[in-house]
Amino acid sequence: MEDRAPADDQGHILEFRLPDLGEGLADAELVSWSVGIGETVQLNQTIAEVETAKAVVSLPSPFSGTVVELLAEPGQTIAVGAPLIRVRNDLEMAAAQEGANGRTSVLVGYGPEGEPVSRRRRPVSAESAAPQDDSRVATGKPGGLGASDTSGLRRAAATPAARKLAKELGIDLWYIAGSGPDGAVTVDDVRGAVPVSQPRAVANSTGDQATTTPAPPSVTDPNAGIIRPAVREERTPVSGIRKRTAAAMVISARTIPQASTFVTVDFTASMELLDHLRTTKSFEGLTLTPLALVARSVLAALAEYPGINAFWDEANQQIVTKHYVNLGIAVATERGLMVPNLKEAQALSLRDLCREIGWLAETARSGAATPTDLRGGTFTITNVGVFGVDTGVPLVNPGEAAILCLGSIRKRPWVFRDELAVRWVSTLGISFDHRMIDGELAARFLATVAGLLEDPLTLLSRM
Repeated sequence: MEDRAPADDQGHILEFRLPDLGEGLADAELVSWSVGIGETVQLNQTIAEVETAKAVVSLPSPFSGTVVELLAEPGQTIAVGAPLIRVRNDLEMAAAQEGANGRTSVLVGYGPEGEPVSRRRRPVSAESAAPQDDSRVATGKPGGLGASDTSGLRRAAATPAARKLAKELGIDLWYIAGSGPDGAVTVDDVRGAVPVSQPRAVANSTGDQATTTPAPPSVTDPNAGIIRPAVREERTPVSGIRKRTAAAMVISARTIPQASTFVTVDFTASMELLDHLRTTKSFEGLTLTPLALVARSVLAALAEYPGINAFWDEANQQIVTKHYVNLGIAVATERGLMVPNLKEAQALSLRDLCREIGWLAETARSGAATPTDLRGGTFTITNVGVFGVDTGVPLVNPGEAAILCLGSIRKRPWVFRDELAVRWVSTLGISFDHRMIDGELAARFLATVAGLLEDPLTLLSRM
């Protein structure tokens, strides 16, 4: 924690507390600060990023002034309403702010009343798209700044996760070439720099800077004749999305009695249909994948078997069946697994699903998903096939009754019309809450999805 800067008579101290980010969230984890003690901030300037419900949200300053005190450390969980930062509101800035006609700061992704902004109109600023690191370096002086050298200051661009990892590992971001947007350093860039052998700037007894070279990445054991790693163990704090995912999976495993069933599907007709649709004008400019066709088949089957689209209300001892589908799509991101969902997906056509699934995945990977995007799912699809995996047994998300797993779609030997042929084949699996879904219901649902994919033209009668 940085020391508090002294206040003076030229202004008064204003305190910014963590606002209610919506969806009834009680707290958030501070990812990074965008400002430091003594720096000047402007109205609506991004001062920090916080993470809650797996979404990263930029916090704008509600006033102008000079930063006096930072009241939380990155990685710390802060309750809604707890103080985050104190700013000295200089008299000139205060006068300018009073003339701003009562403008109020708005969280990125939220409207003035805390309601989520429509995703198609969500603002994306250069500042939020390429967060900057808070370590200062002088241009042309990688070793760092001298005590009196303040010329040429700039910030090394890096993602919040990369900044946090670099801080934990004691790595100077200046030495790392970024591979992200606009040259921003990513987590993979930081990991690729460990261990490093770059010279480090250290202060000697005279106060001047000298350089030292770290130990080489590995050392040789002359007795065994083998190379041993310099770092034998690494401990990573559990925080952010990993911490929240772990908590959800523990709840799932402890509270939901789960069972699974599988079916192997001949995908050939579906693959041929997709190849045809890609050449049509209706799908021009869209990325048409098997996942979209699986999603459309799942939605048709859920309409026939609504008992799958439900959840167990333990408090009231009720089964709640939902006649709308918020379809969750599991997305692997740099920060971990996220499951945003398509609201009212039952009303979406195949073309709509192509567009929305692509948007959903990109939003999740870029860190722009809001808590609303990530909450309220009723049924989930996870696609392990993109990793070359045949199938899996996923855990049911808390608040849902089932999750469908799509395995890799490959050409395999298959008996087709009593003859051995090479066909596109995949395995579908479903995990379900056995308290409300019997094996028969799960099997009928899965068989229906498989049948629609083996003869996708039958989907026309269910859309």
